[in-house]
Amino acid sequence: MKILVMLVGLLLGALTQPGAVGAEEFPVRLADVELLQSLRDGGLVIYLRHGTTDTAQPDRVPEVDLNDCSTQRPLTEEGLQSAVKTGGAIRAARIPVGEILVSPMCRTIETAEAAFGEGYTVHNGLMYTAHMTSQQKKYALETINELLSRPVPAGSNRVLVGHAPNIMDAMGYFPTPEGVTLIFRPLGANGYQYLATIPPSLWPQLLP
Repeated sequence: MKILVMLVGLLLGALTQPGAVGAEEFPVRLADVELLQSLRDGGLVIYLRHGTTDTAQPDRVPEVDLNDCSTQRPLTEEGLQSAVKTGGAIRAARIPVGEILVSPMCRTIETAEAAFGEGYTVHNGLMYTAHMTSQQKKYALETINELLSRPVPAGSNRVLVGHAPNIMDAMGYFPTPEGVTLIFRPLGANGYQYLATIPPSLWPQLLP
């Protein structure tokens, strides 16, 4: 809780107060060409929400089997293609990518592979939190705050492939639609700053 209070106090309004329930209440900022240049310079965190999923096949409750994708909500073909296009846009924009950390869910792993290929690492701390208790969420919350706050070397960007509820838990923002990209500036001990949102449909407008 101390970390959340610190973030809200220091980020000059970039984060919402606790209790915000979605994108409509959150001051969403769409990316522009200046943000694209900042990404080329590196030192930022790129958070990619997994692609579009088939809601007719929900996750098994209360717990999925991480080794059995049939127990999890799957990506649609549209979701796979969206990830392919996002990865292609990042490369076309000449945005350098360093470490890629991915939730252990099948839909996030498939999104990462479609967007970036095989060069990723599964991180259990990015696990989907929607079905977790408050106690179970502690590790995930610590993880997301640490990965968004930890500095990234210039000339590279950290990529996280995860879920909307994890961002909601951390900063009161439920990013939509599926396949959306969020950009953060890590501030070390001072937390992190939300910079912009890039819906899948915005990437073509940002590219030269």
